[in-house]
Amino acid sequence: MAQPNIILIMTDQQRFDSIAGLGADWMHTPTLDRLVREGVSFNNCFVNSPVCVTSRASLFTGKYPHKVGAFSNFQPWEPTWVQLLADEGYHCANIGKMHINPYHAMGGFHQRFVVENKDRPLFLDEHERAFYDEWDKALKSHKIEKPSRYSRFSQNPEEYKSALGSFLWEEDEDLHSDFFVGNNAIWWLQDRVADSPLFLQIGFPGPHPPYDPSPQFYEMYESANIPVPPVTEAELQAQPKAQKILRENMIEFNFDSVQWKHLPSEEELLRMRRHYAANVSMIDQKVGEIIETLDTKGYLDNTIIIFTSDHADALGDHGHIQKWTMYDSVLRVPLIVWAPGHLKESFEIDTPIELMDVAPTILEAAGLDIPDDWDAESLWPCLSGDADAPGDGVVYSELARDHIQTGAEFIVMRRDCNWKIVWYLNEDDGELYNLQSDPAEVHNLWFNEDHTDLRDKLVDELRDRAISGMANSRQGQILKPQQPMPT
Repeated sequence: MAQPNIILIMTDQQRFDSIAGLGADWMHTPTLDRLVREGVSFNNCFVNSPVCVTSRASLFTGKYPHKVGAFSNFQPWEPTWVQLLADEGYHCANIGKMHINPYHAMGGFHQRFVVENKDRPLFLDEHERAFYDEWDKALKSHKIEKPSRYSRFSQNPEEYKSALGSFLWEEDEDLHSDFFVGNNAIWWLQDRVADSPLFLQIGFPGPHPPYDPSPQFYEMYESANIPVPPVTEAELQAQPKAQKILRENMIEFNFDSVQWKHLPSEEELLRMRRHYAANVSMIDQKVGEIIETLDTKGYLDNTIIIFTSDHADALGDHGHIQKWTMYDSVLRVPLIVWAPGHLKESFEIDTPIELMDVAPTILEAAGLDIPDDWDAESLWPCLSGDADAPGDGVVYSELARDHIQTGAEFIVMRRDCNWKIVWYLNEDDGELYNLQSDPAEVHNLWFNEDHTDLRDKLVDELRDRAISGMANSRQGQILKPQQPMPT
């Protein structure tokens, strides 16, 4: 393909098991199913950090987080390879969520239409960073108060506490954050008149909490039988101390309108997962309309569409909510590449790869050289059928202390097809899972005497990667937890 148009569609916090075509038969995702059916699916794509900004910074620089130096959602960073595309003659536009810091930075794009978090109060906890994005402005122009943890709590405190972040969007459906981003992408494509190749990043805010589908989409899932893995006190007790602190923070503070609780009931978790699933279906519909627009405009003959997410969501797995842990349910995301007539169809790749590998893949597809100092490896050879997936099947993810994960200074995960180890810097506990006998990661073998040698061997390998040095390279100050919501 000669300088193909490249459309990178990213959701926020979407699990791998949220697409029917990837095995989640309870989902209604006809558009994404089509991409799976007609494209290439990476079934084991793992993010390089279970935090929004850190994961995106790694993806847009082609480097592990410790080299980027951005470990929290409050640290400054800007993309690097977008500018490389711009220098090569691509018109680069971002519509929706990118999570660049500061929010208004251009990051190499010629145009940006910024939409950030659904629940991002412009006072109290983020007063110094107050920023009105395009969605904020649209809501205000329609005289609609943007829902937040504060407004929802004040309207009905008891309902808020029991909702676990699950609410219905009762306003105009076109003003829902995901519909708003999708609609803006559609009109922008319809109005575009240009002869240069296009790089367009579309960032949907969902299904990140609050889980807020419109009523008609929630109705699709009211009786859906969505799996809810059981969680026991024994499993929680076997988790590292830092995870206990994380759960306590999620319970005490109302992050993203989620009032978490200790061991929610199966029915509470099912209700939450139904809201989450409905939010994914809203995005699926807009992705379909975007593809129709690309087709109408004559783009599809020379276009690559990449669909993925910055990380996933525990949704109650292992007693946790959202991210900040190293379980597969948080680290594993969908990655689908679709270019009809140019790539294999219904082709699945099971070799574990890392999300940042998308960066050199895009550059190679555009005919650009890959920087020598990148950690990421291009997936283009396996997409074009010339080679297997890169690497040896070993993936890494990194996480540092921030204002939510306050229990550990630095955490790093190493995973291959057989074993996963999670090492907590300067802590005496950690995680070790046999992925062959325990793929659900329920039985932590860190203190199991039969696996001491393996544990120590893997820890030594992580030390060889200079983990302590990585922690010391972190920029900025550790942030304090947000204040609890006024009652």
